[in-house]
Amino acid sequence: MTDHQPTLLLVDDDVSVRGLVGRLCQKAGFNVVSCADGAEAIARMRTVSIDVAMVDLRMPHVGGLEVLRAIREAVPGCQVILMTGHATIDTAVEAIRLGALDYLTKPFDLARLRSLLAEVREGSERRRRLMARAGELAEEFEFCGMIGVSPVMQEVFSLIRRIAPHAQCVLITGETGTGKELVARALHQLGPRRYRPLVTVNCSAVVDTLFESELFGHVRGAFTGAIDAKAGLFERADGGTLLLDEIGELPSAVQAKLLRVLESGEIQRVGASDARKVDVHVFAATNRDIRDEVAAGRFRADLYYRLNVVEIHLPALAERREDIPYLTAAFVRQSARRVGKHILGITAGAERELMVRPWSGNVRELRNTIERACMLAGSELLTERELAGSARPPQDAHAGGPVSPPSPAGGPPSGPSPAAAPPASLADLEATQIQKVLAQAQGNKKLAARMLGISRRALYRKLERHGLMGSAEARADGGSRDG
Repeated sequence: MTDHQPTLLLVDDDVSVRGLVGRLCQKAGFNVVSCADGAEAIARMRTVSIDVAMVDLRMPHVGGLEVLRAIREAVPGCQVILMTGHATIDTAVEAIRLGALDYLTKPFDLARLRSLLAEVREGSERRRRLMARAGELAEEFEFCGMIGVSPVMQEVFSLIRRIAPHAQCVLITGETGTGKELVARALHQLGPRRYRPLVTVNCSAVVDTLFESELFGHVRGAFTGAIDAKAGLFERADGGTLLLDEIGELPSAVQAKLLRVLESGEIQRVGASDARKVDVHVFAATNRDIRDEVAAGRFRADLYYRLNVVEIHLPALAERREDIPYLTAAFVRQSARRVGKHILGITAGAERELMVRPWSGNVRELRNTIERACMLAGSELLTERELAGSARPPQDAHAGGPVSPPSPAGGPPSGPSPAAAPPASLADLEATQIQKVLAQAQGNKKLAARMLGISRRALYRKLERHGLMGSAEARADGGSRDG
């Protein structure tokens, strides 16, 4: 990781500034791409992958703020430092609103510039190390194809381990896309029948009139089109496990026959007069609340109680957001390998975007989002731009979610501004933004630090510097503490 040389785009119409700053940047470990004006810089961005940019504010034709806007649009994860000999509060506020990392005045304080470059380089290397570590942790925490570091998922994994050696009937519940089939496979793999077949049927995909034949088989001539005898899924799973996915779609007539099979261990082919003994463990999965189905008369209560010897409930992804970075790291590795690209991970802005999406499609939606982003990727980091190319629900889908989305590029929200005067300094802007993100994170400083793209230790330092520790602690008392 340490031999990676990030690329810095240097934009200034003063050749002496480009020479001085270019040499300092090269000594700081950057590969420098120099441009004499804003139009040239915007053109170069189409052919060069940049990690950071230093842009002069006042240039003829295309100014620094226009270049900054173009960078925010084309390379959202790029950090931008603005340079100017004519500093004003208005331009500083606009620079921060557009997501500039810092705002340097000319003539430069060379010590501060060197410190800033070192900080940017260190941050780049730290993020690369964290991305690599996230991928390693994702592998370490993988459990039978599932990934979860959250307490709720660790409890699910523990329950699977405990019941797998003994489970004969299990009901697996959870929203679409949470991984119910993976749970069934884990139970089978960890149980005594791991070397016997695991047969799966999606009940929502079977025609009602063929359900009985699919499950129990039929004899020749049992009905029109039955030209040969056929073994049903119970016979195919004999000695092993049968997963009835979307069990809530099972027709009422078949529910009674399934209950009889579970009670007696015998199946009867359609059209046959004799019964056959089968030894099958039955797992059922559903995204419906079967208790509601029972209350509505659409599902037999006795079958529900027979299936629900043990229930394993999978939480929605929105209920375990701390797993998103590790799931993302695993999906990036898998998808990058599949599409044949060298992709290390995602930018801080892209991670913030993923952390606040509603994820109505749960883990399946996250996996598909990452796969599409990898297909669109043009560099080694996925950015908000690639995520924007993925299908996304309307903005109001965030309403009622546990976390509200941050404003673009980590700045104050865009749109009409109140009539109040702008903050008097960059420090005030930073304090305002930290308070806003803390409110969005419901006082959880670990999540707030992740949303801001900084370490938790750095967040604590900023809270102390701005005198916000007291308000942050009070907010945590009313929200979720990170310990």
